[in-house]
Amino acid sequence: MYSEKVMDHFNNPRNVGELDNPSGVGTVGNAKCGDIMRMYLDIDEKGVIRDVKFKTFGCGAAVATSSMATELVKGKTVEEALTVTNKAVMEALDGLPPVKVHCSLLAEEAIHAALWDYAQKNNLVIEGLKEPVEDISEIEEEEEY
Repeated sequence: MYSEKVMDHFNNPRNVGELDNPSGVGTVGNAKCGDIMRMYLDIDEKGVIRDVKFKTFGCGAAVATSSMATELVKGKTVEEALTVTNKAVMEALDGLPPVKVHCSLLAEEAIHAALWDYAQKNNLVIEGLKEPVEDISEIEEEEEY
């Protein structure tokens, strides 16, 4: 059963779409379930995320976690956005069914992939940021939820 917040973010997703000339774009997927999430970031000269958009092909939980993840990083610094975890996304949505936890991991990795792209484009090193994976099913087994 999904929480009211999950249903709200699925039925009324925030920040859907693409950005013209994004500072960073990250695309991640899950080969096991077929979900694909792309996140676009607009980051100002002070390292603050001015705007964020997403496009997700996937289940309702994937759409809801994408929507919530964008809400959690908008207005934050790059360093603050890096601290948004899959657990934070799940907590903000009042939880997910165990079989849908991977969707929150997809959201976390999409943020990291977009930040990685931003860092690469600007020759920046962001402490704690690691090169993202394209397929989260590679790291799902390593994660503890």
